[in-house]
Amino acid sequence: MPVVVHTAMSEEPIGLSAHEAMVAGAAGGKAGAVVGFVGAVRDHDGGRTVTALHYSGHPTAPKVLAEVVEEVSAVDGVRAVAVSHRIGDLEIGDVAFVVAVAADHRRAAFETCSRLVDEVKARLPVWKHQFFDDGTDEWVNSA
Repeated sequence: MPVVVHTAMSEEPIGLSAHEAMVAGAAGGKAGAVVGFVGAVRDHDGGRTVTALHYSGHPTAPKVLAEVVEEVSAVDGVRAVAVSHRIGDLEIGDVAFVVAVAADHRRAAFETCSRLVDEVKARLPVWKHQFFDDGTDEWVNSA
């Protein structure tokens, strides 16, 4: 059974290197692969220029995140996982979402990381409020 090293919803900056270090350390030298993912705030969406965004999370978001990570990471060969998602005001280029997976082999690490990204995006109760350079804005229910 993998170790869920870390799950968090944070208003503070998050980074991939810290998450990779957490899972590598928790794997205790038994992992042959550490795979990470960073979701960053981009400056465009649907042909419009994004200037900033704000993530709001439902009060249950930390619990949902922990449940999704526990469920998805229960894969043979996965040693440790760490996942964080930002909330609050973010600027272009900020890291909004981080996933790190340590596993015995690369296939389990890549596949579990990909499934974690997809499932968190699908199930986490987080809403994105995007602001555009033309003065308009929109709410998006996504992670």
